[in-house]
Amino acid sequence: MNMPLNTELTQQDSQGTPAHRVETRLPTPAELRRQMPTTDALAAQVAQHRQAIRAILRGDDPRLLIVMGPCSIHDEVAALEYAEKLKVLADTVSDRFLVVMRAYLEKPRTTVGWKGLLYDPERSGEGNLGEGLLRSRRLLLNLAGMGLPLATEALSPFAMDYLGDLISWTAIGARTTESQVHREMVSGLPMPTGFKNGTDGGIAVATNAMKSAAHPHHHMGVSATGAPVMITTRGNPDTHLVLRGGRGITNYDAGSIEQAVASLRNASLSTAVMVDCSHDNACKQAERQLDIARDVMAQRLAGNHHIRGLMLESFLEPGRQDDGEELRYGCSITDPCLGWAQTEALIRSL
Repeated sequence: MNMPLNTELTQQDSQGTPAHRVETRLPTPAELRRQMPTTDALAAQVAQHRQAIRAILRGDDPRLLIVMGPCSIHDEVAALEYAEKLKVLADTVSDRFLVVMRAYLEKPRTTVGWKGLLYDPERSGEGNLGEGLLRSRRLLLNLAGMGLPLATEALSPFAMDYLGDLISWTAIGARTTESQVHREMVSGLPMPTGFKNGTDGGIAVATNAMKSAAHPHHHMGVSATGAPVMITTRGNPDTHLVLRGGRGITNYDAGSIEQAVASLRNASLSTAVMVDCSHDNACKQAERQLDIARDVMAQRLAGNHHIRGLMLESFLEPGRQDDGEELRYGCSITDPCLGWAQTEALIRSL
């Protein structure tokens, strides 16, 4: 690398008083990718996975897209073990489903809390983005090397410059769907992207986001070599709606999906819908995902082919735990998840 990663630059005002932030140098996206490169074969695999997801969302492939995995990855070893199990299951059901693994490295917060492996890999509260970038990219390379399509939630637009070449599907969360910065970012992403409905349960912000992201944009950004640039995007034609409920409202039932499809059609947008079986749809109760997935699958089998995808939060062990010294291996430290035994039985039953 051309620059040290941990050189702190404390800004001062004109009177010499330290300012309210400290800058720590990071590698540029180009530097990190040179240090931890992808191969031609892996790049071709990611491109193939993106195209397969597009085909499902456009209705050209009759299979169901299932995005599943830990709420947020905090333990790379457990994530790799989960991926090994998921790969076997995904191959077994590949005639019916295209399974994509959640590899979420950023955790959005309503107030404060652990922000994810990318920002604080040791969960010390101090933050170490330099180490987080290295460990996150290494993990994605290992997961993709197993042959799995990968999904993430794009929280920081800068992170996609470092990691996006390994991602096949991206989510924009309920808190950021209304953000102009994220809509501009999605308009330049090379993979299909799902916009979640707003935290209030309404879909208007998501439909507006889909319209915006489909159009070209000009916005400020940083180049792969770290220079400030104007970025011109062409627009992303492969966005869709993700229904996740909100504020005590669930929206996975047939009536809610019918209303959502009508709104999308009236807005001349893709009517492909993914149902997030977790979050407010499950009222933060992981096991409710089982019944929700079965309900949504029954709707699809009854003829609702606008339902193109499901999302599940799943890990090796069920539930969640508070972060601490004695962690239970393979159990989420953020939102509660289904355990592997529950997950496998559900997917096979669907």
